[in-house]
Amino acid sequence: MAKVLVVDDAKFMRLTLGNILTKANHTVIGEAENGKEAVALYRKEQPDLVTMDITMPEMNGIDAVKVILNDFPKAKIIMCSAMGQQRLIVDAIEAGAKDFIVKPFDESRVQEAIKRVLG
Repeated sequence: MAKVLVVDDAKFMRLTLGNILTKANHTVIGEAENGKEAVALYRKEQPDLVTMDITMPEMNGIDAVKVILNDFPKAKIIMCSAMGQQRLIVDAIEAGAKDFIVKPFDESRVQEAIKRVLG
């Protein structure tokens, strides 16, 4: 069972992911609407895993990944992106994200990614 921080600017997406995580016996320890909030919450909670949207206001997911990994090199982050954002996914992986899941979320794909990243 992992403690997970869910980051997405859309409340509906946070709810959807939260439900998938809860069903898989993980605990959502916090939610953030943008990269700035994500960084602050990560510092405070130090979760086992982060699901990070790419496109968000204030600070995007890729910049947030860089900041978090700079301070916490062992952080495990899975990027979430809409279809057709391959270039951004590559940028995210290069920034240090461990995996990615595509919206709309496929529950089994989300759970596979989480298992793989948490080892």
